[in-house]
Amino acid sequence: MTPETALAQIEALANPQKALEMAAYHKVGRPYLGVANPDLDRLAKGWRAGLDVAERAAFADALWQTNIHEARIAAAKSLTQARLKPDDTPVWEVIASWVPSFDAWAIADHACMAGQRRLVADPSRLNIVEGWTRSDHLWTRRAALVMTLPWTKQNHPKPQDEAIRDRVLGWAEGYVEDPDWFIQKAVAWWVRDLSKHDRARAEAFLAGPGLKLKPFAQREAARHL
Repeated sequence: MTPETALAQIEALANPQKALEMAAYHKVGRPYLGVANPDLDRLAKGWRAGLDVAERAAFADALWQTNIHEARIAAAKSLTQARLKPDDTPVWEVIASWVPSFDAWAIADHACMAGQRRLVADPSRLNIVEGWTRSDHLWTRRAALVMTLPWTKQNHPKPQDEAIRDRVLGWAEGYVEDPDWFIQKAVAWWVRDLSKHDRARAEAFLAGPGLKLKPFAQREAARHL
């Protein structure tokens, strides 16, 4: 499987009318083909089966560099896997290299889902993610929270996972006065998901630094409390 062949498979499913609707919805100037996510899921699953991990990293990056909406989402899907053997391959480096080019939530979220697996597999990579919180690029700052969402979901976290929760909440504290809607929403998302598994930490955040969030973000973060 080559990136050129994969792109041809995506293009064969193009829907011009849907492409126009997607371009209007996402409002980012890049090519859209109008291919549905379930079709991209199916294609990515087939590609993964035919490539080893190192080959897949290079393959996914080539798709990403086309800047086509569906190709970028498919690239992320091709790297979304809980266990990679070996995991000391370029996969994490490729995902991290995409972050500065994030410019829309759908592509960013799919890439972050791939990144989540690599962070859970090796939490030492959080040292890199922490640097993103100081970026001037809002999508990079946002990625620090979206990629760490797995730590909101454990019902019985280990002490090291509780420490990571506190670490990320510290990052979120630095975001509460950021006026950007996507940053406010990302903080609310993190705290909302945390509240379903760690009510005490979520409530403490909202009673402290969370008071500086915009009202819509406060309401979203407290939805399950």
